[in-house]
Amino acid sequence: MPEKILILDFGSQYTQLIARRIRELNTYCEIHPYNHFPKPDASVRGVILSGSPFSVRDENAPVPDLSLIKGKIPLLGVCYGAQYLVHVFGGEVLPSAAREYGRANLVEIKTGDPLFRNINPGTQVWMSHGDTIVRWPENYEIIGSTADVQAGAYRIRGELTWGIQFHPEVWHTTSGKDILGNFIEGICHCSMNWTPDSFVESAVADLKKTLGNDRVILGLSGGVDSSVAALLLHRAVGANLTCIFVDNGLLRKNEYTRVLESYMELGLNVDGVDAADRFIDALEGVSEPEQKRKIIGKVFIEVFEEEAHKIKDVRWLAQGTIYPDVIESVSVNGPSATIKSHHNVGGLPDRMNLKVVEPLRLLFKDEVRRVGEALGLPGMILNRHPFPGPGLAIRLLGNITRERLEILRETDEIFIEGLRKRGLYDSVWQAGAILLPVQSVGVMGDERTYEYTVVLRAVNSTDGMTADWSHLPHEFLAYVSNEIINRVRGINRVVYDISSKPPATIEWE
Repeated sequence: MPEKILILDFGSQYTQLIARRIRELNTYCEIHPYNHFPKPDASVRGVILSGSPFSVRDENAPVPDLSLIKGKIPLLGVCYGAQYLVHVFGGEVLPSAAREYGRANLVEIKTGDPLFRNINPGTQVWMSHGDTIVRWPENYEIIGSTADVQAGAYRIRGELTWGIQFHPEVWHTTSGKDILGNFIEGICHCSMNWTPDSFVESAVADLKKTLGNDRVILGLSGGVDSSVAALLLHRAVGANLTCIFVDNGLLRKNEYTRVLESYMELGLNVDGVDAADRFIDALEGVSEPEQKRKIIGKVFIEVFEEEAHKIKDVRWLAQGTIYPDVIESVSVNGPSATIKSHHNVGGLPDRMNLKVVEPLRLLFKDEVRRVGEALGLPGMILNRHPFPGPGLAIRLLGNITRERLEILRETDEIFIEGLRKRGLYDSVWQAGAILLPVQSVGVMGDERTYEYTVVLRAVNSTDGMTADWSHLPHEFLAYVSNEIINRVRGINRVVYDISSKPPATIEWE
């Protein structure tokens, strides 16, 4: 049974960041709602209480049952978690004179405490709370203070329990990863050996045990998630896995052929399905984004189901669900109101009477890439930019027509290949072109034109939750703009999107 850290989520925007930092320390961890978490067993080496948008003094504040945790296994309270451990055990938490938000410095540190091993006084931390601890129980020992917050960090004498009012998981806390490492290695005594190779070994063993000799089908998209899931399943069940790769007519130029050939070279059993006309016929003239998504999802399910029925004795449907999807579905605030129907093949398991297997459900996006690298996934797929499930349909604003799709496909090809040729592709997290339903006046030679405007979009991010626009060289933008206008009939104006997320989104629809 692999060792792990449990994170109890009180609804903080930073909870996933805590998990990511712990995973970076080669330690497996799981996020669970504070009011619905598994009974700790021998595999649980420690527990972290997250922050929260609530105050511990609120009438509806989260109240966890820590009877099986506190004083029994190592415990670290972060922000709300730290204040909760004071508030309910005899101390006092009151509103701060002013909201404590932003950078601060731990001017005093008890350097002999294991949580602060090799952490120097003056280290920068990040505060984000409206309350502060003004009185603490007698058995609580202050081990860190800022100029404004005396109880910046504490330990409970006689048990392995700590509390910190700052957030170690954000990069503004300069020694945050070291502090979490001290808790995980020095206090929880984790071996810190959860690596991509170890994940592959354990995942393949689990899949063999679960699937046995059953047949499995998987819908491939050409993206990293489904490709890594396919390789894991292929190692586990070999020829009993059949992958279905559907060309919906909304992929990039020549992508269907290139990706299909890559899958064949990997030895995967892949059925390629050319359904482009079927999708585009259904989408012709549709402009509303959600309607586009629903049509694509409906047609995909129809095509996938038809192909799957050609395969005999299928028992399992594999999906490329990753950990953020799992967390969202059981979050403190409940599942998201809108779920992208095309991401997971919604409705198919019930319609086809199939069981679902999700080989990547424990991994974050960056971890999926590292596992793909360990599995030998080709760079063409491994380093491929994220691409939306509905494809070019949501980068084609306004009515979908074959003519406008080809304009967008040619424009996108010039942009993406330009990034590759100039060595910029791998420095960008995601890039693409957006065709606007806007025409403007231009001049080409001696002729007046009235043609479309295209937007180029390139962003940098880690997981897509936040993103900043990529500062591509002006010389490159000038080059690619000139190439698009000269080579793509129907475009006479190119603009570059310099919006970050938030407030904008990465995709326009």
